[in-house]
Amino acid sequence: MSADLKMSMSSEDTQLDRRLSDIGWGLLFVLTGLVWMAPVHQVPEGTWLFGVAAILIGVNAVRYLKHIAISGFSFALGCLALLAAVGQFWRVDLPLLAICLVVIGVSLVVKPLITHTA
Repeated sequence: MSADLKMSMSSEDTQLDRRLSDIGWGLLFVLTGLVWMAPVHQVPEGTWLFGVAAILIGVNAVRYLKHIAISGFSFALGCLALLAAVGQFWRVDLPLLAICLVVIGVSLVVKPLITHTA
């Protein structure tokens, strides 16, 4: 493969990543607006969180399928939003701050262990 082709693929991947990011933000704004416009009694508990989880995890799934590096931060936020939505749906009060701290701590410990130095 020529160097020019590698550079153009990298540029295309960068553009696709940017478009996916823009689409994700757009969907988050649309979701938020729709949930705010709907009457409160018609929106089930956790709807917004389920939507956020679907968008964040979905965008990262598309990144993965297109062989673009996923965003660990947005994927973790998506998983946390899904966990919070399930908690609201089942009316379970989850310690989300404690869960966030555990996830951050584990990632800080694991990342140096799996990162290869040159």
